Amino acid sequence: MDVTVLVGPELTADLALLESLTTATAADLGGTGRLVAADSAAALESALAATAAPVVVLPGPTASARSLMSGAAPHVVWYDLTVATAVAGARHLSGRGVWGLAWAIRHAVHQHRSPAVRVAYGAHADQWGELRLPTADTARPVPVAVLLHGGFWRSYWGADLMDALAVDLAARGYAAWNVEYRRPDRHGWDATTADVAAALAVLPVVTDAGALDLDRIVVLGHSAGGQLALRAAADLADPASAPRVALAVSLAGVLDLAEADGRQLGDGAVSAALGGTPTTVPERYAAGDPMARLPIGVPTLLVQGAGDSPDLVDINRRYAVAARAAGDQLTHLELPGDHFDVIGPGSAIWQATMDQVGRSLGR
Repeated sequence: MDVTVLVGPELTADLALLESLTTATAADLGGTGRLVAADSAAALESALAATAAPVVVLPGPTASARSLMSGAAPHVVWYDLTVATAVAGARHLSGRGVWGLAWAIRHAVHQHRSPAVRVAYGAHADQWGELRLPTADTARPVPVAVLLHGGFWRSYWGADLMDALAVDLAARGYAAWNVEYRRPDRHGWDATTADVAAALAVLPVVTDAGALDLDRIVVLGHSAGGQLALRAAADLADPASAPRVALAVSLAGVLDLAEADGRQLGDGAVSAALGGTPTTVPERYAAGDPMARLPIGVPTLLVQGAGDSPDLVDINRRYAVAARAAGDQLTHLELPGDHFDVIGPGSAIWQATMDQVGRSLGR
């Protein structure tokens, strides 16, 4: 498998560094990588037309090159080193610097190897999910795994963080629904929580009727997404709610917002996301803080790498004690690993996670 990275005119970056990152990332994915620099928008357009998937394009700052993003082929991933507004209809990542090129390459490769169908659940460019159905013939309906990415609720992180898990889950016989949502740094906290709810509510119609087993929905959230997952599960815990969550999984989740804010986790990410502190916006913490929502009334799996941030280890340990005391059915897995091992399909901690998810869903 060959991965091509196309670089547009006037990009501010060292091309030799981009090329070495391209080569190394492609090799990690079992392929080869090459970088092609275009000195004009016309040259970039020509190279793009002649390049087979998977391909990543760094368009650079010129308006003529950037205009190529609109209406681009779905197999093309566009990446801006600096923060940029999402482009409707394009696979567009931005704001992670040079390191982010590796994420863009992974996104392009995962989409090439295991194509997903992108489904909008709202009108905004960030209101979508990507659906991957099981890769092997399986009895239908199939259980649903809803994925909520982390990134301290900031817009430069996106649903591509969960691509590898989505591919792995589809191979395991799940329908993987990888959700993007409007982040609060650009749209406010209420937009974020409303989007997660809307992405769950649309599940009955994202594919053919009867394809999904809506009685076996597992919501898996990583880091900040762990908070969103448990909050969504708590919101749907009422027997009259539809669809309901059968299992909520927090992967290194931020599950005590008030304490995390006091400790300035993520350089003040909690109060920045919620729009204030527990004192200034207490209603948002009351509704959104998993620790404050106990009992959430949904079976819960906490997964935490022992080599992660000591604050996350501490928060997850305390949450497990408090949730059990409140009457929730909870399993706590704390195993060797770091913050990203919990979303690494090849890690031992992920295998242990899926073993437990399977037992919980009766698989």
